[in-house]
Amino acid sequence: MLIRSRRRWEIAEHQTTPHDVYLDRRRLLAALGFGVAGLAGMGSARAATPLDSQFPAKANKAFTADRPLTEEKAASTFNNFYEFTSSKYVYRYADTFKPFPWAVVVDGLVEAPRTWDIEALCAGLPMEERIYRHRCVETWSMTVPWTGFPLRALIERARPLGSAKYVRFETFNDPAMAPGLKDGLYPWPYVEGLSMAEATNDLAFMVTGVYGKPLGNVFGAPLRLALPWKYGFKSIKSIVRISFTEERPVNFWQQLQSSEYGFWANVNPAVPHPRWSQAEERLLGSGELVPTRLFNGYAEEVAGLYKGLEGEALYM
Repeated sequence: MLIRSRRRWEIAEHQTTPHDVYLDRRRLLAALGFGVAGLAGMGSARAATPLDSQFPAKANKAFTADRPLTEEKAASTFNNFYEFTSSKYVYRYADTFKPFPWAVVVDGLVEAPRTWDIEALCAGLPMEERIYRHRCVETWSMTVPWTGFPLRALIERARPLGSAKYVRFETFNDPAMAPGLKDGLYPWPYVEGLSMAEATNDLAFMVTGVYGKPLGNVFGAPLRLALPWKYGFKSIKSIVRISFTEERPVNFWQQLQSSEYGFWANVNPAVPHPRWSQAEERLLGSGELVPTRLFNGYAEEVAGLYKGLEGEALYM
């Protein structure tokens, strides 16, 4: 009888608030004088950030979901952020993280490499709120209101060369602020990548806030990606470097376990993970099981990106 020990990074096999209610609550708090700083939680104050003036952003009605919003408490207390811990309770470990001041290097195949502080990077970009579904490869999901700007707007500002075929993203690597980074098992720093066609798609979104306020540490403050048609590990958090390359990046999970995690990682209920089905997902908060949809329900917007790539592992 073969007994297989599960590696520490492997996943064992295994709420919601309507948007109008959420908006009414936010308006009420603002009217009562709580403002953005008071929205972090009724029991505790949140320190002001350099990005506070972005909030609340106008909702883009073109990006809504046919599910109720996940309750903020549920979404903020069940996360993956291995830089802090391999458990889901990141909020217990992330207080030491200081997302300001913050700088982002933009380099590689661009006209002029440069470094922006987070305020300068966001200045003048079209801030808006979008409601996206988020589907984790582990089969849990949530629906949240992200605030940010289209990745395409940043790419236009970066002015990549015609030879750039991919965008590589890199997360911070400071063990003094994130204890998980001291674990030599993992190939730090966390790296992700997109093709240029994916990165310039309308859905690719650079995120600076959630639930009407700047990103909390557990969500990937102060800057992360949201790629709603892909499994959640593609939506890299706490970005410090964006590089334009000719070669396809090898992402964090590919480096760790390439037989189970690939570059494309598009959601597909018909393609199981090697150790579990992807046919259903569990909604955070309610625990309800619902059917998973191809490209997480965004097939109309993104399916065309993968024409001619059918021979690749598009769904892992």
